[in-house]
Amino acid sequence: MNTFIKHSQILLRVISLDFVKLSTVSSSSSSSSYILLTNKTKRFHSTHIKLSMTGQSNQETKPLFERLPQTIVPTHYDVTIQPHLDKFKFNGDVNIHLKIKEPTDKVVLYADELEVDHAKIKSSSNDEQKATIDYDKEGERITISFDKKLEKGDYQLLLKFAGEINNRMRGFYRTKYTVPDSDEIRYGASTQFEPADCRRAFPCWDEPNFKATFDITLITPKNLRAISNMPVKSENEYADNKEWKVTKFDRTPIMSTYLVAFVIGEYDYLETNDSNGVSMKVYTPVGKKEHGQFALDTAAKVLPFYADYFNIKYPIAKADQIAIADFAMGAMENWGLITYRETALLIDPKFSSMDTKQRVAIVVAHELAHQWFGNLVTMDWWTDLWLNEGFATWIEYLAVDKCYPEFDIWTQFVADTFARFLVPDALKSSHPIEVPIGHPAEIDEIFDAISYSKGSSVIRMLHDYIGDDAFRKGLHNYLTEYSYKNTVTENLWSHLAKASGKPVNEVMSSWTLQMGYPLLTVTEEQVDKKRVIQITQKRFIADGSVDEEKLQWKIPITVFTKSNPKKIAHQVLMDKPEITITLDNDNVRMQDSISGLVGCTSSRDGRDLVWKFLQKNWKTLAERFGEKSNFLIAFVEYGLSDFADEKIATEIKTFFDSVNTPIVARPVKKVLETIHMRSEVLKRDSKAIEEFLKQQQ
Repeated sequence: MNTFIKHSQILLRVISLDFVKLSTVSSSSSSSSYILLTNKTKRFHSTHIKLSMTGQSNQETKPLFERLPQTIVPTHYDVTIQPHLDKFKFNGDVNIHLKIKEPTDKVVLYADELEVDHAKIKSSSNDEQKATIDYDKEGERITISFDKKLEKGDYQLLLKFAGEINNRMRGFYRTKYTVPDSDEIRYGASTQFEPADCRRAFPCWDEPNFKATFDITLITPKNLRAISNMPVKSENEYADNKEWKVTKFDRTPIMSTYLVAFVIGEYDYLETNDSNGVSMKVYTPVGKKEHGQFALDTAAKVLPFYADYFNIKYPIAKADQIAIADFAMGAMENWGLITYRETALLIDPKFSSMDTKQRVAIVVAHELAHQWFGNLVTMDWWTDLWLNEGFATWIEYLAVDKCYPEFDIWTQFVADTFARFLVPDALKSSHPIEVPIGHPAEIDEIFDAISYSKGSSVIRMLHDYIGDDAFRKGLHNYLTEYSYKNTVTENLWSHLAKASGKPVNEVMSSWTLQMGYPLLTVTEEQVDKKRVIQITQKRFIADGSVDEEKLQWKIPITVFTKSNPKKIAHQVLMDKPEITITLDNDNVRMQDSISGLVGCTSSRDGRDLVWKFLQKNWKTLAERFGEKSNFLIAFVEYGLSDFADEKIATEIKTFFDSVNTPIVARPVKKVLETIHMRSEVLKRDSKAIEEFLKQQQ
């Protein structure tokens, strides 16, 4: 988002919420300042909240969603499921161990698109009661009623159920694949339970704060692999059919229902152990085993990095990854069995570009981060999902940068993550990062680039604000205290505040619960031998209108100077509309910012203009921004990657071979690979596309 401030004022370009840098525009001063910002926010506790179109929130008169009561709590599930892939049906039974805290004659739990029967309950003294079942289709629940009241104590609820292996890529669903070297179509089955689709596989307390352990048993044909969260405990012939087998898995840790996973089908796999001895497999379609090698290597590097960074061991014996033929998400962090879309996990070693490798590394690092932040410690309710995803989106870059420094991955954070929220968050119709969630179905409606990209950006700022040592200490203490439990955002802020001695709660409160972001206007003047910098903040609104609510942010500001760019010259928390900073006179470094011309590359004419501009002005850009500026990388990667013409690729190579800018050598290579791949695709498919378009006329 660019805004030019006339006369002696200074243009502020927010590069990331970590970086607000200053460049002089029509200023009488010949120098500029470099400012590092860090920020974040607060939360709502009520579920009776509706967003207003501008500032924070207004209250609504009725509850959005009625959650299950905490008077009945599941502690363990013993689940057996038998899929019939020829009919796309499954049946099963579940024994749920319960703690009943208040006398009741009813048990309410979730079950959707299931036929549930044969319900009975046993007390700890083995007294049994049969029951009647009532369905609430709209609420996706069943109510099990008993003639005799259940007193406080421990019980086992036994249910039989049946359902459809659906084709909607949610719950327990079917996956279709083609047998290698033939046209034969076969089917497998997989699960996707987040946020609230475990109830489509078996009856359960399908809310994240009802954590329990799980014993999973799968009855499947012998020729198919049966895989779940935990290692196989036993595998035996099925008594009712010698062509089938019964696979029992080890008991899971205490976890939420949305993290349960099981997959049935034909798969090859690669395996290794990480440096801490954790077993790791990557399951691939048959015949594509070698395509999983990069993901396996990445996981074997990233998992120990996280164990060290959090100072907490990975808590289970295996960390498997599997490529699913039909998968709605990019990936899902099921504990011990991460499921992926094939393109998010597999890499053809012969044809995949560096960009593809980076994307796979990022996704793998993201999902592995959730094994601690999300799985070990889980949000109490979906309102805090932004923190799970925002944290994982930030730390994925940290992990990939550590494991693959040659990727220079942080240089891509600005364009790939940060920039995604700037436009929507500048609209009056925007929303805060943290939005109260009523029904889980609202998640897809509310969570967007603002929740995820802005969320990860403010986490990145928070890390820079308090420093890595304090961040790691606070994070370790937080994960330790809430292991195998549920938590809310404020608990993390409290631990980070305690570890750093900084007002984390206060700083963050203005960033997660307020929509929008501030435009900082910076002016400077020379007073005697001092440089006086004045900074004002005001919400930036895309249509240029005035912010009637006069929103303010708490902005930690750090100033560096050109003479010592690694040493902090001044640091202050901006907690009012205007502040003044006085510095010793110094030549400060020039502004680093991504040029708006990168946004022109979506059209052919725009791409050509960008390329001509870069050729004509490269020397000036390198001198102005510095030959080691990361934004020279951005000019190359985001200004030239959209071409698909080998002639242009040759021009690019020839040009950059002739200039001495070492920092862009790798980005240029990446751009050339991308252009070559696009060119090959066009050569291969252009005729077919032309014929298809003719048929549509």
